[in-house]
Amino acid sequence: MNKVVLYCRPGFEKECAAEITDKAGKKEVYGFARVKENSGYVLFECYQPDDADRLIREIPFSELIFARQMLLVGELLKNLPPEDRITPITGMLMGVVERAGELRVEVPDTNEGKELMKFCRKFTVPLRNAMRQEKLLLAKENNSRPVIHVFFIAPGCCYVGYSYSNNNSRFYMGIPRLKFPSDAPSRSTLKLEEAFHVFIPYDEWEERLDSGLHAVDLGACPGGWTYQLVKRSMLVHAVDNGPMADSLMDTGQVKHYRVDGFKFEPPVKNIYWVVCDMVEKPAKVAQLMTDWLVQSWCREAIFNLKLPMKKRYEEVAHILQKIERQLQENGVNAQIQAKHLYHDREEITVHVRRIWSLYATERDY
Repeated sequence: MNKVVLYCRPGFEKECAAEITDKAGKKEVYGFARVKENSGYVLFECYQPDDADRLIREIPFSELIFARQMLLVGELLKNLPPEDRITPITGMLMGVVERAGELRVEVPDTNEGKELMKFCRKFTVPLRNAMRQEKLLLAKENNSRPVIHVFFIAPGCCYVGYSYSNNNSRFYMGIPRLKFPSDAPSRSTLKLEEAFHVFIPYDEWEERLDSGLHAVDLGACPGGWTYQLVKRSMLVHAVDNGPMADSLMDTGQVKHYRVDGFKFEPPVKNIYWVVCDMVEKPAKVAQLMTDWLVQSWCREAIFNLKLPMKKRYEEVAHILQKIERQLQENGVNAQIQAKHLYHDREEITVHVRRIWSLYATERDY
């Protein structure tokens, strides 16, 4: 097995290919990306057989922006016989992986892929039973063991392989399954909810998404992102010249400032979160968020960067490097993550968490 499959949003295969090629090259792993437009995945084929496993071990999945999932696969299985699809699939894994902790039978996030979902759900049970009999899969799910993936790209046509549970997406198809809350002011609320699921470990939610924390929402109108903060019992400073949803204002947890988000300064010193979904040039938003972090106006930030039309990966990588450099120059140690989320479109979502600062102020503690 010398190929890496990366799931992505249909239409962003070129960006995903550019990213894995760049990341692999930095590890002196060489190969080439196979890209089919609007397919919902990218195949990166390594020249050396052991390099693909090295990539899925050593490239931190959390640092990939455009990939929803990353796994090692072998050759494409074609024309699986309807009377016995299981034997060729299990045969691909013999001597490759054993006692995996989970099986996922998946498809690309395309209309064609969705037509295969009913078959995949029915096929998963007998395939799982067969894999357990062959000792490829543990009798009970175990999240510390590798995950087996069977990735159907067409009827009777699939890639078979595995990912490492400590370096993959924990979500089926790499997509958190979220339900739009009927009382939310806008569907944009799902962007921030997904960001919490992707960027913040569940065992840290009680501390980092705690009730009573103070938050600022820049460009808040009508309140889709504010809704997520209010839902978690935070006290929110909503900044926007436009109107906020009455349902949010009625909670008593929101104070509305009708000012420009680029000119607003927090009125209190204990802001934990700043979130921002303003439609502006990505470099301008990135600089605004960097300024907030450098001035210790917040502890964590989540913001969206609208993507340019061309060289998206290159531009995003440049902006993230600039944020990191400016924070370092100002003595701020921070964790930076970025992801093209399922609920994003022509944008990515960035999360920055200040760990410590050489120039800590009373705002920090």
